[in-house]
Amino acid sequence: MHLPLNEPVLIFGLAVLIFLLFPILMGKLRVPAIIGPILAGIIVGPNGLELLARDSTIELLGTVGLLFIMFIAGLELDLDGFKKYRNRSVTFGLLSFSIPLILGILVGLWLDLGILSAILFGTIFSTHTLLGYPAISRLGIAKNKAVTTAVGGTLITDSLALLVLAVIIGAAEGDLTLGFWMYLIISTTLFAVVVLIFTPYLTKWFFKRSNNEGTTEFNFVLAILFVAGAISLFVGLEPIIGAFLAGLALNRYIYDHGPLMNRILFTANALFIPFFLLSVGMLMDLRVLVSSPDALLVIIFISIVAIGSKLLASWITTRVYGYSKTENKVMFGLSTTHAAATLAITLVGYNFGLLDQQIINAVIIIILATCIIGPYFCEKYGRKLATSQDKNGVDEKTPERILIPIANPKTMESLLDLGFVIKMAKKTEQPLYPLTVVQKDLKQASNEVAHAEKMLGRAIMYASGADVPIKPLTRVDLNIGWGIERAVTEERITTIIAGWNGGSEGSDKVFGKIIDNILEHTYQRLLITNIKQPLNTMERVILIIPNNVVFKPGFEDSISIIKDIASQLQTTIKGLVIRDDLNEYEKVSERIRPGIKVEFKSIGSWQSLYENELNDAKSNDLVILLSARRGTVAWHPEIESLPKKLVSLNHGNLIVFFPTEMKETDIRGSRGTEVPKELLLKKDYDD
Repeated sequence: MHLPLNEPVLIFGLAVLIFLLFPILMGKLRVPAIIGPILAGIIVGPNGLELLARDSTIELLGTVGLLFIMFIAGLELDLDGFKKYRNRSVTFGLLSFSIPLILGILVGLWLDLGILSAILFGTIFSTHTLLGYPAISRLGIAKNKAVTTAVGGTLITDSLALLVLAVIIGAAEGDLTLGFWMYLIISTTLFAVVVLIFTPYLTKWFFKRSNNEGTTEFNFVLAILFVAGAISLFVGLEPIIGAFLAGLALNRYIYDHGPLMNRILFTANALFIPFFLLSVGMLMDLRVLVSSPDALLVIIFISIVAIGSKLLASWITTRVYGYSKTENKVMFGLSTTHAAATLAITLVGYNFGLLDQQIINAVIIIILATCIIGPYFCEKYGRKLATSQDKNGVDEKTPERILIPIANPKTMESLLDLGFVIKMAKKTEQPLYPLTVVQKDLKQASNEVAHAEKMLGRAIMYASGADVPIKPLTRVDLNIGWGIERAVTEERITTIIAGWNGGSEGSDKVFGKIIDNILEHTYQRLLITNIKQPLNTMERVILIIPNNVVFKPGFEDSISIIKDIASQLQTTIKGLVIRDDLNEYEKVSERIRPGIKVEFKSIGSWQSLYENELNDAKSNDLVILLSARRGTVAWHPEIESLPKKLVSLNHGNLIVFFPTEMKETDIRGSRGTEVPKELLLKKDYDD
């Protein structure tokens, strides 16, 4: 058999075996799984057993993996947190760039390098690759403020490093003219503007017309990713910058735990990112460690400076902004890894004669050391950070279970999408409960049950694309509302998400006989939806709050969920409060996570709401009415006619949100009572 392998099937087969076996072996050794492909690359690569060559195929797949890492980092970046903590990202980015750069220049001059070579040597130290980010993403801490700071700082660090590289190459070629500077500045600015401004408009237009076609949407995302990477090459930047900016541009349109995000993560983590790790390992040549004692000492010293400079940058940032020790170590793990940009700068410098073979060997050892240290810190301390967040944010006493009655196949996907968002907001490990109710006599329902199970099968397939567990339910009952109520009781449901066509069955009905019946006979959280376009195309949440809602026991929980919805959809929230003091609402909102600011505004009357505030409602606004059941403290007759008016005003993107009722604390009027007597006595009961 010829070595290294040149048969495509053998090469790919060996790579897949490595991706399967080495993470399992790392798990047995209690070493982060991400290190497995790197070590495998050292063993089977050209400097090991020579089973695989680092040829154009390995480089291609490895480059795709690197672009996926940067793209996912941009997708999962908490934009609200980044805006809130952008000064922290800038501070960390500048520290993480300048400290290694200065120390690297001093070490380069100590090694008798020329001034241009010394600056380039320092630039190598200043870059880092988010090699540990897949572990951070898997642990669910991507939106932690320290992680947001580190990821945002990466864009600044690598951009500055690659710009310095362009300037040094221009200086080496004697091309530092006014035209060079003008081209660099103008082309870079235009590139950023096109990706960050034009791409979101194109994405919104495409998603509105894609009809949730999974393959088409995935190919669209890949097109954006690689076109942005290709354009960055023409601009004179590395493709990783284009990939990161593409992730930022698509950030608000691809929400967490949706089918599209799951497809992206699965493709990247199962195939392309392991190829990148394998290709990095194949660069390592451990023989340089024993080739010369003096060279070994120099390499060790250079490695200490490279790692220590990143540790110093993260430590200073931690001290300035009061991050915990665990967050500090996660930041260090994310920023200490040298791989892609480091390798690119080193090879360019070598090709231009600015760096020699000894520097190449030192850089390879730095890549080896940091590619092990960085992911190890991210895995170990990221797990501790995730554990501490779970303890602070999860109520383990009551399991959060979400029921989604499904009657119309056309609205199934939008209901499930909202279920994914609510599940993420409540941080529950419970499955979703899609339900179909067959309205038939029990002895004659076999055909209808089979049809219902077929529809639920579609729900199972759609949810599996998002990697969300579901428990399909089928009930047979002569009354659909009773069937839903029975499922709520039997499965101990806490949230019901129901679709509504925007009409009713007579003047005395609000939503129709079935939904009205559910509303009257349940106390669980209920979201009645009429959504005509994908959730990820919404740009603003308009929250309507009747007076006295703040006194309901489920108010704070409702605000938390609504803020979580806005956070995942990357939208703003405009709160319209009907004739009530804003102080209480603002106090509640400020102390509830996530930290999205709700812009509250007091409205004098219901008529003013219709005439002045809702006239500018657009098709991409999501209107949420925080409503109240009849007979409770916040109920008002106008609430019952409001949903139909809202549907016509903003083209159907409406959620009527009924908070959880607590029987022990919320006074209910007698069934059929129009206005509870405790409200009749209130002076502020307005028209």
